[in-house]
Amino acid sequence: MRNEKKGNKTGMFIFLCIILFIISFVGGVIFKLVYDPFHGKYKVNWTDEVGKIYSDISYGELESNKFDLYVPSDNSKESYGLIVYLHAGGFRTGDKKDDADTLKYYVSKGYVTAGINYTLNTDDNPQYNIKTMSEEIKKAIPIVVNKAKEFGYNIDEMTIAGGSAGGCLALIYAYRDAKEAPVPVRMVFEGVGPSSFYPEDWKSYGLDKDSKAAADIFSYMTGKKITEDMFGTKEYDELIKDVSALLWVDENTVPTVMAYGKHDIFQPYEGSVRLDEALTAAGVDHKYFVLEHSGHGLQNDTKEYMKYLDTVEEYLNKYMPVK
Repeated sequence: MRNEKKGNKTGMFIFLCIILFIISFVGGVIFKLVYDPFHGKYKVNWTDEVGKIYSDISYGELESNKFDLYVPSDNSKESYGLIVYLHAGGFRTGDKKDDADTLKYYVSKGYVTAGINYTLNTDDNPQYNIKTMSEEIKKAIPIVVNKAKEFGYNIDEMTIAGGSAGGCLALIYAYRDAKEAPVPVRMVFEGVGPSSFYPEDWKSYGLDKDSKAAADIFSYMTGKKITEDMFGTKEYDELIKDVSALLWVDENTVPTVMAYGKHDIFQPYEGSVRLDEALTAAGVDHKYFVLEHSGHGLQNDTKEYMKYLDTVEEYLNKYMPVK
């Protein structure tokens, strides 16, 4: 009877951790709806003279397999750089239209841009996880490039970006899939995207002290069966490698600009420290912005966050300048 009660308590703890994880990321989306972290930087007077939007283009059979393509009005150039921005939402919510201002802004600078939807992990689609979402993004990119060409915009290089869940997926594509991209991936920029999955980093969920809960939550996030005894082994790293950008870092990793809040309880700030250390050790050109007073919304360090946004443009001008 005592063991049964203990098992029930453990199960309830795991359930609450999973719910907290979901609510945390969804909370980030709600925050985004009532607060503009870009402080007006990405506001563009969008007219036909600036660009055009092709909405809900299919890249797969599922209803969620759609993307929006934003193109500049000037299609006279021989080639264009593409910026793909992946939406936030904790892998449970969010939509490509959430980032319309960002996508329009970079079109006004002369880029072709795209927002891509991916199949979310919901009660109706519990089988979808970070790995399946990353595979959908990988499938979508060549179709985005080809569709742009159909509309008269030849894409010869690209940058991928995102926030939170989208930041996680952007890092995975840039680090894991860049070699298979239809055009060279020049850089990645992202904010508060999870990049590693070690229990000791996920302190805000108590996973550093409960390996059973950690195994269940990471199984839920990766779609793979993970057990307590795997932590700290090469087997574990191999299991999570498909969803952990950290484990793909090497000397060939693309330049990276990233921002994280030191008081982020929704995704592990400690994981971003690991990523910074790995990029530094590999000699990768990158900028790591730590917002000392902010959480997941990066809301309390305006000057530092604006430096992050300005640095993104500096890196774009360096690695993928407008032709």
